Amino acid sequence: MQQNYQSITWQDDHLVILDQTQLPLREIYSDVNTIGQVWDAIKKLKVRGAPAIGIAGAYGLYLGVRDLESKNFTSFNVELNRWIEYLKSSRPTAVNLSWALERINQTVYANKDKDLEEIKEIILKTAKTIHDEDKRVCKKIGENGAELVEKGWNILTHCNTGGLATGAYGTALSVILHADDDDKDIHVWVDETRPLLQGARLTAWELKQAEIPFHMITDSMAGSLMKQGKVDMVVVGADRVTANGDTANKIGTYSLAVLAKENEIPFYVALPLSTFDLETDTGDEIEIEEREPEEVTHLAKTPITPKKTDAYNPAFDVTPNKYITGFITEKGIVEPDFKKNIKKLFEK
Repeated sequence: MQQNYQSITWQDDHLVILDQTQLPLREIYSDVNTIGQVWDAIKKLKVRGAPAIGIAGAYGLYLGVRDLESKNFTSFNVELNRWIEYLKSSRPTAVNLSWALERINQTVYANKDKDLEEIKEIILKTAKTIHDEDKRVCKKIGENGAELVEKGWNILTHCNTGGLATGAYGTALSVILHADDDDKDIHVWVDETRPLLQGARLTAWELKQAEIPFHMITDSMAGSLMKQGKVDMVVVGADRVTANGDTANKIGTYSLAVLAKENEIPFYVALPLSTFDLETDTGDEIEIEEREPEEVTHLAKTPITPKKTDAYNPAFDVTPNKYITGFITEKGIVEPDFKKNIKKLFEK
């Protein structure tokens, strides 16, 4: 298995991102030199996918503080926390962003007695560590999830959860990649994922790269395929999972989960431990990002509705835990009782 592209790389003194708004027609890598450019890249989905957002945010924090000329740790820390809140505001639903930034914040506080220039280097080193860890974690997620897949299965997935959305391999797509690597002879149904077509533009692109058989479908076709017995498993990613297992993911995930339950099809969520939010009890408490109505009323920049049409555009929905068969993590498969078993993940 070889991935010939990277969504994010650190080169010498700056970040380089694969601009996902240009795929699949153009493969454009952009230099990112400032924290403002990182914020913009996250907000405009040039970088997307919960783990990738966390990685980009970590590097962005370093870009924000590296030229600070603070006289002492107190003033430096004030600026650091200001940048943390700024980066968090780019996309509030995906928990990996706040997780990565708070991890750096804690590391900085633990080293507060060191020289400020040394602390800046610690921030960069921590960002690189988060990046490297994600690559290893996603590989393990794929290996664990592939064990659930039987030979000849048709797997349905939603949105994009591959190497574009993570440090490498992906989460749900990592399961697919590793199942294919194990000669499971799989076939993938790819939801187009309206309104921004992450499935059609990105997942299809990654599956083409990996030479894995797939068919593109519109989001509304999934139920019909399930009823016909043409789906053996659904596997998706996540942007935030609460303590009880409620899962926020790309809009349309909830519908798939309900349909899968009705048709007795296993529905799995693949994610790293960093996407669990144990501080939030249930999905009712998750802040759901609402994006510009133009993403619904336009296709690319072409209008597809009458002028002045209003549109509601939540980026995510929440799937209650009762519709989820299990969670695929780097530490193995988590089955119900989710509240108890998710907590156990963090006790080992």
